[in-house]
Amino acid sequence: MTSKLVLLFGGRPANSLLATFMLWGLWTLSWAIAAVWSRRAQVRAPARTEVLNRIPTGIGGLLLFFGSGFWFGPHRHVWGAVRLWTLPSWVGWTMTGLCAVGFAFAWWARLTLGDLWSGTVSKKVDHEIVDHGPYAVVRHPIYTGILFAAFVLAIQIGTLASLLGAVLLAIGLWMRAKVEERFLSAELSEGAYSNYLGRTPMLMPFWPKGR
Repeated sequence: MTSKLVLLFGGRPANSLLATFMLWGLWTLSWAIAAVWSRRAQVRAPARTEVLNRIPTGIGGLLLFFGSGFWFGPHRHVWGAVRLWTLPSWVGWTMTGLCAVGFAFAWWARLTLGDLWSGTVSKKVDHEIVDHGPYAVVRHPIYTGILFAAFVLAIQIGTLASLLGAVLLAIGLWMRAKVEERFLSAELSEGAYSNYLGRTPMLMPFWPKGR
């Protein structure tokens, strides 16, 4: 029955890849709505410090989502959109489930961070270091969840463009994470944040601490 269900994406039959794209859409919408839940910023990092990381992040996102050929129909191709592999149906649906796990991890981190979350690099009023929950696993669990979902999608798509997009997205978020860490290390007193950096992996669980 699922294969006969037609959804609003060019009349394409429902499949695991479409379901994963829909998960990305739902996550993006929910994240945008939740953006209003944020404490007032006391100090913001200069905008120029974030410019460089936005370049690989933006290009990576475009390649990941629009370099797949999915949105252009079966007879139209863009650079890098030829599939390197095609996953069996059950593997595809497994990847959709893993994508949901990545978003769940990111949302766990968002709820744990609460109104300390910010869309820009900033120090909030009465800022405190959150080092429990997912923040005891990695220093940037929101980025970890997003990147996990991105690489799952790239593997599910299976094109050169999608894989390159996920890699560029990872580079961009890693660069942003480094900007955040330098800023907070300078803004938070008594070296408390520096101590947190030394005892918690950056993006990958079980990675050497402090990296």
